[in-house]
Amino acid sequence: MKDKVEIDDVDLEIIRRLKENSKLTYKEIAEAMGISIGAVYNRIKRLEEHGIIKGYTINIDYSKLGYDLTAIIMLQVDGPHIIEVEEKLAKYEENMSVYDVTGDFDIVVIAKVKDREHLNKLIKGILTIPHVKRTVTSIALSVVKENFVS
Repeated sequence: MKDKVEIDDVDLEIIRRLKENSKLTYKEIAEAMGISIGAVYNRIKRLEEHGIIKGYTINIDYSKLGYDLTAIIMLQVDGPHIIEVEEKLAKYEENMSVYDVTGDFDIVVIAKVKDREHLNKLIKGILTIPHVKRTVTSIALSVVKENFVS
């Protein structure tokens, strides 16, 4: 189990601001929060060193790139091969998230695809992975909240 890192409300506010806009400068954060630039720098550095901030990324509107469908794919896998299958699934460009879960299924994948044909090819490809026993797929009808930036 990973050691829990102590963070306070200032750290949480810095994280919140960076989550909303990872392009903010130390100065912009400091001015908005009423603290020094050095304090912001030191806190962000500490959050990075402890692995709380793992990187900086962008939030993409996939529908504007033609990826109009979000698929939730649940997989049953031969028990001893779950990690092996998860590693293969993580390499698919369409798969935004791959989760090891409890319950009737072993793995849940959130995928972005262009259309039903693209989804069909993705699922058929997944079914060729050794040790995948079964998939059940749902398509999201509407997006209430979606934020793949953690």
